[in-house]
Amino acid sequence: MYTIAALYHFTRFEDPAAIRGPLLDLATSLGIKGSLLLAQEGINGTISGPTAASVDRILAHIRSLPGCADFEHKISHSEDEPFGKMKVRLKKEIVTMGQPDVDPTANVGNYVDPSDWNELITAEDVVVIDTRNDYEVSIGTFEGAIDPKTKSFGEFPAWWEENKDRFHNKRVAMFCTGGIRCEKSTNYLIGQGVEDVYHLKGGILKYLEEVKPEESTWDGECFVFDGRVSVGHGLVEGPHVLCHACRQPVAPEDTKREEFEEGVSCHQCYHTTDEDRKERFRERQKQIKLSEARGEKHFTAHH
Repeated sequence: MYTIAALYHFTRFEDPAAIRGPLLDLATSLGIKGSLLLAQEGINGTISGPTAASVDRILAHIRSLPGCADFEHKISHSEDEPFGKMKVRLKKEIVTMGQPDVDPTANVGNYVDPSDWNELITAEDVVVIDTRNDYEVSIGTFEGAIDPKTKSFGEFPAWWEENKDRFHNKRVAMFCTGGIRCEKSTNYLIGQGVEDVYHLKGGILKYLEEVKPEESTWDGECFVFDGRVSVGHGLVEGPHVLCHACRQPVAPEDTKREEFEEGVSCHQCYHTTDEDRKERFRERQKQIKLSEARGEKHFTAHH
């Protein structure tokens, strides 16, 4: 079983480039794969290792970085290796919102533990907002949650500006996959003068890990950015596959539709690509099948 660690932490890195080399070298030496983003505002990403000990080693290294002693992470497992290689990238933001004044280290909303989340979101004066992108929301969300239908997190401030009057005199509860987007969205709302702002601590992943299915208000699966594509309660791997043409999750029943061709198209993108591109995708799919026949695992990048 591969051990997977999802993590993020907002802290001040004066020189992220200096952190990158040693982190990548250690990860490579331990057989760790996945993707980590470094910026002056902190670290974010998901990694997997062949053993729990190898993942523990890299987490210990991250804890030794400036301001990271108490960073939180979430562990899950997969029978298949979820990543193809290790990447450590330097970015302007570890989750892109495009709001330079947003500073989650200064002030964020009230954290709500998964065990208290249901009670909060069913209160009459609370509005619940899913801060994830539309393709993530499409396969699962909390009952009664508002879907802003954003293509990227950078669209959230404009959506809020257009819709904020709907939420006058309401308490606002927000959630996302692992919690990171809410650190920024709650800080943003506080900056916009919203007084009662809450977010799900540890995100959907922590909720699915801790809350029993029979007590759950979660409906569907949670999209994840690795080879598992989706997870359900207990963080068990979900049934979805990824369309490698448009990077959207595809449910099992939708793989039976005539628009679905593995590696080439699905019902969500069939009409958006011409025959030339489909032919290129077919050729790529052929190469993937040849790799698999040789016993190699072929990975294509996720979002």
